[in-house]
Amino acid sequence: MTKRNDERHVYFVGGGLASLAGAAYLIRDCGFKGENIHVLEGLSVLGGSNDGGGSPIKGFVCRGGRMLNEETYENFWELFSSIPSLEEEGMSVTEEILAFDDAHPTHSNARLINKQGKILDVMSMGFNNEDRIALGKLLLTPEEKLDHLKISDWFGTHFFETHFWYMWQTTFAFQKWSSLFEFKRYMNRMIFEYSRIHTLEGVTRTKYNQYESVILPLKTFLDNHGVDFSLKCTVTDLDFANTQEITVSTIHYTTEKGEGTISLKEKDLCIVTNGCMTDCATLGDLHTPAPFNAEDPISGNLWANIAAKKQGLGNPKPFFSDPGQTNWQSFTVTLKGNKLLKRIEAFSRNVPGSGALMTFKDSSWLMSIVVAHQPHFKGQTEDETIFWGYGLYTDQLGDYVKKPMRECTGEEILIELLHHLHFDKDVADILADVVNVIPCIMPYIVAQFQPRAMTDRPKVVPEGSTNFAMISQFVEIPEDMVFTEEYSVRAARIAVYELLGITKKICPVTPHQYDIRTLFKAINTTFR
Repeated sequence: MTKRNDERHVYFVGGGLASLAGAAYLIRDCGFKGENIHVLEGLSVLGGSNDGGGSPIKGFVCRGGRMLNEETYENFWELFSSIPSLEEEGMSVTEEILAFDDAHPTHSNARLINKQGKILDVMSMGFNNEDRIALGKLLLTPEEKLDHLKISDWFGTHFFETHFWYMWQTTFAFQKWSSLFEFKRYMNRMIFEYSRIHTLEGVTRTKYNQYESVILPLKTFLDNHGVDFSLKCTVTDLDFANTQEITVSTIHYTTEKGEGTISLKEKDLCIVTNGCMTDCATLGDLHTPAPFNAEDPISGNLWANIAAKKQGLGNPKPFFSDPGQTNWQSFTVTLKGNKLLKRIEAFSRNVPGSGALMTFKDSSWLMSIVVAHQPHFKGQTEDETIFWGYGLYTDQLGDYVKKPMRECTGEEILIELLHHLHFDKDVADILADVVNVIPCIMPYIVAQFQPRAMTDRPKVVPEGSTNFAMISQFVEIPEDMVFTEEYSVRAARIAVYELLGITKKICPVTPHQYDIRTLFKAINTTFR
């Protein structure tokens, strides 16, 4: 450990996965003492969008479910191979997750369900020649020609009625108006999964929710090294030195005690989460809708403040200006006993944890559910079961509950789902077992997919920066895809290594799109 790193401090703005990963890299690879690493988080809990909590009495909640992937999460697996498991002595988190996934492989038997409650045969992608030509042309088109384009600008009407679109859309939460640029990135990065999208065999699941399986062991590692965490501390602005370079001089924050500032010394660093997809997320319950309130996204406002001061810090406007397009709603169901899960198991032919996303393709909300391996929370009692779902079109009237999804209580959302499952004759019996259904509306959950120019996303370390970096789903990392755990970890690693001049290699993006066998499978899938 050098004296230089003994004396300098690093301030992370935001307490999500990227910041926690960055702190771990500082300790593991850069010789930092934990007490010189400071994480400033506006919420009362760390983890950012990787969350999970609740109780047997009030019910449990995950705002979202983060899928992992063994073949494309290169830096995620490398980092967590050095983070000890909390449950399996002598194992890393990576070993723990992969061992669990190996013992509980995914193979969905009920990927798409129609309005009659019939499970569809989705072996065929459903393309016509126009769809195939458009898809092939997109994969050959340079990214620099795709600024501001939407997916719907490229593909015809038929494409959006194919099995492929319904499966790809709901797996990754794309909309027709999402960025064509991001869709192309996903096709390149996930081409390995393209031939098995109908079963989602490539999904790697954690034993528990992501907070308990990923965030908690990482936080424990950082706690054991003395990292300084400040919760309920909202960073509102940064001051930059009056030079041509980008040098942060002061951090402005607010807490319950009032406003404050942190002055950075010469060698100190500031690494900022410049956008968070769960900004402004709100919860409801069994009898209360989750309020839709898109005002004042914490990270979006901070990004806007600092981008106005220096060139090269990106443009938050395309991402944080249209919550009507960037929202969707999730819901977490907690039940006494397992009667409903047994019904779903019999219908889907998947035991809990072996299936994946079940999508009701004719649902006006485009509703999907996932039944994870039980228990999904360490705090679950033996007599409780849990599952999660979401809807992409929250402003549409339900097919059975004639209200927009975002105006529905948890109970109303569950009733709508039960009708799509054609369990409507048993609604009263099923509701009697409900502990809670917690809806969550997230106004900016897919903001990172919005159409934009290439320059709207800043580099992790902007040109001219001396002590400043940005880490989030809203920075630009060539070839990689946003809305993933890997993107957060990769951004953190780039930030730390570049700012500190670390020469250790960052795991590159695996070029699956150039692998002959993978390409052959993809071409064959396109014509299935």
